[in-house]
Amino acid sequence: MKLLIVTGIKECKEAVSGIFKESGIEVFSVSEIAGFRDGNSFDLADSWFGSGGDSFDSIMLFSFTESGKADKALQLIRKYNQESNAKFPIRGFILPVESYAF
Repeated sequence: MKLLIVTGIKECKEAVSGIFKESGIEVFSVSEIAGFRDGNSFDLADSWFGSGGDSFDSIMLFSFTESGKADKALQLIRKYNQESNAKFPIRGFILPVESYAF
């Protein structure tokens, strides 16, 4: 099992939902977040959100899913970013889930 996390600006919500659907991910959660960047920081999070402003209306979507579905979603995110050439690309991350309980 993997934890797939995807971030992007709010306007990308439908695109990410489509990517999840095409990947076979039917259950996921969405959270609205505000991304900040001040331009003076050397923090690792500098490139987390796109450049060009103080704050951004963003979303974070996440799903606990099978490894293959998470990999497929990252492939589709890469393809989307290449084809859209967007100023604010969608970012995806896969984290391992070591254990869980129901």
